[in-house]
Amino acid sequence: MTFTHLNSNNNPKMVNVSDKKITKRTAIAKATMFLGKEVISNFSNDELTTKKGPVFQTAIIAGIQGVKKTSELIPMCHPLFINGVDIDIKIIDLENIEVLCEVTIEGKTGVEMEALTGANITCLTIYDMCKSISQKMVIKEVKLVEKTGGKSDIKNG
Repeated sequence: MTFTHLNSNNNPKMVNVSDKKITKRTAIAKATMFLGKEVISNFSNDELTTKKGPVFQTAIIAGIQGVKKTSELIPMCHPLFINGVDIDIKIIDLENIEVLCEVTIEGKTGVEMEALTGANITCLTIYDMCKSISQKMVIKEVKLVEKTGGKSDIKNG
């Protein structure tokens, strides 16, 4: 197996994308998070306002920031000019939420890491804002759901 982030001496490198074509690329990541009844019971109209502000709205803004800062956090990610970010948070039952983060770009490299980072930062912000209610929250799963553009399209459902 050949890793694109290793050079011929097995040292780390950033992949050279200069010969790739600019294409429209999208990625959707999904995170599921256990908040628990203790936290979710405080929500009204799908939002919880705390002393720190509205939880979901603040988390969405933080997730967008996370998308934009991905290359500063993950060493081999290219700095990108992001065209759009859409983050949606849904309460899926009495204890759990789902976060969807969709990122769009016209560029030479994909945005999977940006979508995954956005979903993670959204969940971490929810944790931070709700930890005074409960510290039993768990970010259960973060996964790539869909990727389009570039060499291959992926749909993980």
